[in-house]
Amino acid sequence: MSGRFITFEGIDGAGKSTHIDSVARHLRDRGADLVQTREPGGTPLAESLRELFLHRNMDGLTEALLVFAARRDHVRAVIAPALAQGRTVLCDRFTDASFAYQGGGRGMDEAVLTTLEGWVQEGREPDLTFWFDVDPAIAAARRAQAREADRLEQLDLDFFARVRGAYARRAAQAPQRIVRIDAARTIDGVADQIRAELERRGW
Repeated sequence: MSGRFITFEGIDGAGKSTHIDSVARHLRDRGADLVQTREPGGTPLAESLRELFLHRNMDGLTEALLVFAARRDHVRAVIAPALAQGRTVLCDRFTDASFAYQGGGRGMDEAVLTTLEGWVQEGREPDLTFWFDVDPAIAAARRAQAREADRLEQLDLDFFARVRGAYARRAAQAPQRIVRIDAARTIDGVADQIRAELERRGW
């Protein structure tokens, strides 16, 4: 397989992280040389910025600047080199999350986010994005059972409803890239949807 860039998106508690490992196994079985990574994070610098992002209080613009700074280091040091080597990159979140959380959730001007996206990514986009879509109330119940909430996970259902709406708008704007996954289904049901899309693409 030639290098491909696949991202996984959705509100906290949608279950996307559960399925990244299974996608990795599927693609490795098909001959892919894989890099698995996440955002914010993926490099020592970006992981340090992640800790600030998740645990320090800040406004939406500061959040966006912090995440895009982490993303720049991540793209430069990990994503771009891996793709140039023909490796496949699986990333837990990427720029769609910034438009969803800081744009939709925080109400930031999307023109600012678009400018940051251009500076940081220099035209690079994922080849495929799986959007794990689920009702915020279901996601909140899952989070409560799974872990202690971080700063963003503590926000109310209205915030996550706005985030979900922003993801829906992004998906409508890029239907060839962003594939909606019904994340309210069982784990097997979600896996079946992902597998069907990969097979449709011959991956």
